[in-house]
Amino acid sequence: MKTLIAASLAALPMLASAGTTHAADMTYAEPAPAVQDNGPVGGVRIGYLDCQIGSGFGYVLGSAKTADCAFTSVVDGEPLDTYSGSIKKFGVDLGYTAKGRIIWAVFAPTAGYHKGSLGGLYGGATAEATVGAGVGANVLFGGTSGSIHLQPISVTGQLGLNIAATGTSMTLQPSI
Repeated sequence: MKTLIAASLAALPMLASAGTTHAADMTYAEPAPAVQDNGPVGGVRIGYLDCQIGSGFGYVLGSAKTADCAFTSVVDGEPLDTYSGSIKKFGVDLGYTAKGRIIWAVFAPTAGYHKGSLGGLYGGATAEATVGAGVGANVLFGGTSGSIHLQPISVTGQLGLNIAATGTSMTLQPSI
């Protein structure tokens, strides 16, 4: 076994240099086309979801808070749709937060948006630290049929005294 490993390591420099000798013989070719990054799921950024998070206590094993959200299009900048729901955390969540706000970028396969299409269940994790004013990070994935996605990572701003490291779920329903 040691002999096989030693032989493999000895052959490594020869294999690495073999590619460089052929590279000198290459002729000029047209540059490759530029790659355009269209978001985390290969979609188009169509707007953002701005959520106001209700106040509440975090208990040793978690919390539940309300969420009132508005979807705003990047095209005209006007809110197009509203959602209500809840954010539930399971894990270490201690303290009280008076209010919070989460803003998510919204990506879709095409530039279109259909009313109510952000409704659904999202799941992931949250980490927060608050003393007076604080911040947190949320990593959530999900939604309806995978056709529209929230930016997987968002930043939370909130007021209160709290520390949390939890598994998190968020449910959104279109408001009537």
